Amino acid sequence: MSNLKLRFYRMEMLSDNQTNTVLNLNLLNERVNKFTRAEELKSVGMYPYFRVIESDQDTVVVINGKKVLMFGSNSYLGLTNHPEIKKATIDAVNKYGSGCAGSRFLNGTLDIHIQLEEELAEFVGKEAALVFSTGFQVNIGVIPALLSRNDYLILDELDHACILEASRLTFAKTMKYKHNDMASLEKVLQNCEPDRIKLIASDGIFSMDGDIANLPGIVALAKKYNASIMMDDAHSLGVIGQNGRGTADHFGLTDDVDLIMGTFSKSLASIGGFIAANNSVIEYLKHHARSLIFSASISPASTASVLAALKIIKKEPERIDKLWDLTNYTIKSLKELGFDTGVSCTPIVPIYIRDDLKTFQLSKMLLDEGVFVNPVTSPAVAKDDTLIRFSLMATHTKEQIDEALGKIYSLSKKLDIL
Repeated sequence: MSNLKLRFYRMEMLSDNQTNTVLNLNLLNERVNKFTRAEELKSVGMYPYFRVIESDQDTVVVINGKKVLMFGSNSYLGLTNHPEIKKATIDAVNKYGSGCAGSRFLNGTLDIHIQLEEELAEFVGKEAALVFSTGFQVNIGVIPALLSRNDYLILDELDHACILEASRLTFAKTMKYKHNDMASLEKVLQNCEPDRIKLIASDGIFSMDGDIANLPGIVALAKKYNASIMMDDAHSLGVIGQNGRGTADHFGLTDDVDLIMGTFSKSLASIGGFIAANNSVIEYLKHHARSLIFSASISPASTASVLAALKIIKKEPERIDKLWDLTNYTIKSLKELGFDTGVSCTPIVPIYIRDDLKTFQLSKMLLDEGVFVNPVTSPAVAKDDTLIRFSLMATHTKEQIDEALGKIYSLSKKLDIL
């Protein structure tokens, strides 16, 4: 090909590539521009997400320079600003620096990572544990690593989004059963090939409804159909079980649960996550969980803060007692006021509104009145199940709860919710 023809050929190729790029961008813009819900909510002053907090995560926070009662936090034990945790965090940065600059698999494993894994394994009653950078990464790494194309992943229909995301990443066949419905679970198990791996993955405490998994029923069926069990204790650690050891301990079934997963971003006052199991499973995951191998390791500060939080949980069991006292008080008070709290029996208390618009309105009006709550609307839940998620910390006072419930009641009256 002559130099002139080659130049024209390259120009044509460049022109075609530019055209394809423009077309692809147009298609991408066409898709994203169809999403208008956020702007619609912003235009009427009811956008409830990405609200900027200007203080620590406590029972009272500062938003736009104004003090607001916080009832939207997952810090169930109120440890995020504990002085011992702050000191441990600072000490870790002084010793190890701000980050690990690599994955656990290569250069990113510190001695305190190993210490934390040993303490977590002991805490939840398993042989070994493995720490990840986030709880989300635990589930999207562990589940695809353990299951292959001919296996089964069996989910409660209300499992957390990270478990659902893991189901998209695994080649296993995903099957769902009705929420906490053991008859439905048994039907699913009956439809599985008996000689294949069957992993039942369930939340321990469900993050929206606030109820607890029927682990005794799950264990009975797992034994009957030779299935394995993975409990997601993101919202259970620090809340149920002896000293907050989680769902399996709560029911006395630790030995019957194969894998226990937990996060550090709730009761443990940090960020990160872990999986606990027998030594063989953990050793396998160290070499197969891609979200561990190909992600930077959890920071020294986060690791040290979890270690400090574990110590406090063990030596201050009264925090959990206080949390449950406030939980029972709140649910009883809401029911007496006429609210529907569903099946919740934990510090996650849903206040069902059952109307998208009124849920947004109530959330906005409450913030204006100095109460922070989280609205949960469709498509996250069905339109008939929209709710205000009211969550408690052990450091709340009954006076704070009474103030918040009084405002929820009066504003609900104005909106004809009650």
